[in-house]
Amino acid sequence: MQQYPHYLERLQNATKKYWDKVALNTIGGDSYSFGQMATQIEKFHLAFEALGFKKGDKIALYAGNGARWGMVYMAVNTYETVIVPLLADFTPDNASALVNHSESVALFTNEAKFKHMDLAAMPNVQIIINVDDWKCLWAKDEKTKATYLTMENLFAEKWPGGFGPENVDYPTDNWDDLSTISYTSGSTGDPKGVMLTYRNFSANVDYSQRHVPAGERMVSMLPMAHMYGLVIEFIYPMCNGTSIYWMAKAPTPAALMSAFAQVKPYLLITVPLVMEKIYKSKVKPTLDKPLIKVLTKIPGINYIIYKKVKDGLIAAFGGEVLEFIMGGAALNPEVEKLFKRIKFPYLVGYGMTEACPLLAYEHWTKYVPGSCGKAVDVAQVRIDSEDPQHIAGEIQAKGENITIGYFKNPEASAVAFTEDGWLRTGDLGTMDKDGNIFIRGRSKAMILTSNGQNVYPEELEAIVNNQPYVSESVVLDRAGKIVALVYLDKEAIKRDSLDEEAVSDIPEKIRVNANRKLPVYSQISKVETVLAPFEKTPKMSIKRFLYK
Repeated sequence: MQQYPHYLERLQNATKKYWDKVALNTIGGDSYSFGQMATQIEKFHLAFEALGFKKGDKIALYAGNGARWGMVYMAVNTYETVIVPLLADFTPDNASALVNHSESVALFTNEAKFKHMDLAAMPNVQIIINVDDWKCLWAKDEKTKATYLTMENLFAEKWPGGFGPENVDYPTDNWDDLSTISYTSGSTGDPKGVMLTYRNFSANVDYSQRHVPAGERMVSMLPMAHMYGLVIEFIYPMCNGTSIYWMAKAPTPAALMSAFAQVKPYLLITVPLVMEKIYKSKVKPTLDKPLIKVLTKIPGINYIIYKKVKDGLIAAFGGEVLEFIMGGAALNPEVEKLFKRIKFPYLVGYGMTEACPLLAYEHWTKYVPGSCGKAVDVAQVRIDSEDPQHIAGEIQAKGENITIGYFKNPEASAVAFTEDGWLRTGDLGTMDKDGNIFIRGRSKAMILTSNGQNVYPEELEAIVNNQPYVSESVVLDRAGKIVALVYLDKEAIKRDSLDEEAVSDIPEKIRVNANRKLPVYSQISKVETVLAPFEKTPKMSIKRFLYK
């Protein structure tokens, strides 16, 4: 079935080859070489064995991104226990419930989170280990704690002459065994435990190594408990021998820029919202200046201006980025138009946790604006429509990277697949004759008007978001009327010194200007402002289900 190496074989080879190179680095904190990582992994393996953990047992990881997070993930995964990475943003109560649901026998977390967790809600847990210093935070009894504390002695006994590259040996005969249970809230409902196998990961690592650029250093910004960040910012580059750098705390714009300047990453994984904000705050004001508008219409001069804009953007991210990969949502058409004009090395991909996560990608030089690339070659993608090129239908997929279902949830697993075995993504899209996929929106978010027209909120939001003083928006159906909720750009309002009356006029101006670009059947009847930014998932998708 598989025609590619197991991802743990790639990790093993990279570890041996780059033994003394930095592998895991928390910016401003811990740093470990591939050799140090492998050594600690071996220590954990010996501890797990002494504690009686068996292949298939579940071990939860509830902590923020960082070098030690990466080490725990690899230790659990290479022991063939099932890793359960939980979002650091989950509340302690939610995390406790998911530790219990996953039947985890051990938990890695930190002291601050542990203090607020309910031990009684996690009856299967035998030991809780501090991810910050490897100390035991709690054990079910003294014997368990004492056994864990023999870890260093066990290591010294087994490897009296030291542990070297030649001793690294990770299992690869487990293609269809459960590797990871990923709990994700998504943007439309309650968490479900997506079951992913070693095959799923190996397929996407193989695809990434063949199609996505490789380089020396990566700055990881996305939550590691989500597949997008886990696979593309951590596992695939680490299998290349790339050094991974994590932000120790929630990154502020200034801290991010400092990290990019220090690390100089070769690849940037982000979401459209970030790039759109940079465009709106940094690029658009410059290009809208009267003199610049005139100069960009002069052949030759416009090339110089656009090159300066592109070089400035790349320099802001460290100056060595070969490709900017965006996912999680469509890129605003106005931003995309400029990026294409200046030959910015960007693309928008498509994926979901259930695909571990890749479903579509295309190298930036071949990427078609408005699309999310072509189906990855480790999966097949189809549009459930009588005319896939012109009539949107549900995007469905099957392949080597697709989940085997939801943990202890046969009902959800059954609903997730068609009768002929294709995963239902819940997204609507079309596909052109060349295989480029164009997402129209979520099937649950689609608005069916009284005259039978399908309206995709994302398309309206792209137009609304282009209006002056709009930071972000959500378009919804309210009793048969299309309403746009808008969070205003307070910095822009302050910059232009708008008084209270001018601000109160903004919603109606947004409605009128947006409707000029919309067909009659999708006209916005009302624009309302909200007082705070919209709540988002860790992948920065707006939680639509919260807004009515």
